[in-house]
Amino acid sequence: MAREGENGARQERYMEEGGGVNGRDESAIPEHGYGSSPDTDRGCGLSLSVPFLQKVIAEIFATYFLIFAGCASVTVNLSKGMITFPGICVVWGLAVMVMVYSVGHISGAHLNPAVTIAFATCRRFPWKQVPAFVVAQLLGATLASGTLRLMFGGRHEHFPGTIPTGSDMQSLVLEFIISFYLMFVISGVATDNRAIGELAGLAVGATILLNVLIAGPISGASMNPARTIGPAIVANRWTGIWVYIVGPVCGTIAGAWAYNLIRFTNKPLREITKSGSFLKSSRNNST
Repeated sequence: MAREGENGARQERYMEEGGGVNGRDESAIPEHGYGSSPDTDRGCGLSLSVPFLQKVIAEIFATYFLIFAGCASVTVNLSKGMITFPGICVVWGLAVMVMVYSVGHISGAHLNPAVTIAFATCRRFPWKQVPAFVVAQLLGATLASGTLRLMFGGRHEHFPGTIPTGSDMQSLVLEFIISFYLMFVISGVATDNRAIGELAGLAVGATILLNVLIAGPISGASMNPARTIGPAIVANRWTGIWVYIVGPVCGTIAGAWAYNLIRFTNKPLREITKSGSFLKSSRNNST
C-alpha cells in the first residue's frame, strides 16, 4: 500500500509538471525510442528541454543520409549494375535502421512527412510542429538528391526517384498498403510501452526492407513523400507524383489508427504481467 501511495504521488506530480499523454506514464518509454520525439509528448509548446531547432536539424541530417544512401544505391545500380535489386532493399532497410538509432532519441527519427502527420492525427505529436518537420524532411531529401545529381550527373535513365511502372491506381493501392503496414509496425514499437523499444530500429528497418522487396518493381516502394519529392524537384520529373503523396499519407494515418484499435491499454508491461518481461510472464503462467 505504501508503494502504491508513492506511485500515485509520483504520477500526480509528473502530470502536474506536464508529462504524459492521455495519462501514459512516460517513465516506461524505452531510452532509445522511435516515432514521437522525447519531449513532444509533454505538450504542444516549443519551449522544450531539447531545443526545437536541434530536432529540426536532426531531421534534416537524418533524412539527408537516408535519401542519399537509398537513392545512391539505385543510381549506382542503374549505372554500374553491381548492387542488384535485393541489395537496394537491404540498403534502404539498413539506412532507416541506423538513422533511427542515431537520432531517434533527439527528434523521434520520423524521416517521413507521412509518419509525422500520422502521429499528429493520433495526438502523439503536436500539430504546430508538423510544418517545420515536413519542411526539414523535404529539405534533407532535396539536398541529398542534389548531391547525387552533382556526383553522377542528370542522365534521364539514372533517375533515382519513384515512378509507377503500371497504372497510377495500382501503385496508389500498393503504396497505401505498404505505408499502412509500415505505420502499424511503427505504432507498435514506438508508442506502446509494452513493446521492446530497443528493437524499434531493427523492426522498422526490416519492415522497410520487406516493403521494398514487395513493391519496389511496381511502385518503387516510396512510403515517404519526401523520398519521391526530393528527386522529383532536382530532376524536374513529376510523373505520378500525386500517388506518392496521397498513398503514403492515407496509408500511414490508417495504420496508426488501426493500431490504436487494438491498443487495449496504455499501462506499461510490468503493471499487466507483474513482471518486466513478457517472456518471463509467459513461462511463469505455463508452469
